[in-house]
Amino acid sequence: MEKKIGEVTHYYPKPLAAVLKLEKKLELGDRVHIVGATTDFEEEVKSMQIDHQEVESAKPKDDVAILVKKRVREGDEVYLVES
Repeated sequence: MEKKIGEVTHYYPKPLAAVLKLEKKLELGDRVHIVGATTDFEEEVKSMQIDHQEVESAKPKDDVAILVKKRVREGDEVYLVES
């Protein structure tokens, strides 16, 4: 089961990072599913930053950067994968 937690607002090819505008809480270790017109993959959140500072969790309305394994695009939706 998945629930939408935000969307991609920026993508940086080096170091493969996505900036997310959150609608729900996100924590290190959470599994996310990123979906868009040409994007569709799941990944565990292993690194997260707010204003270039490492954080363990982020709350709604935060702009948080996470490392991703593939290219994402602005407007891609981010879902929390719940077991």
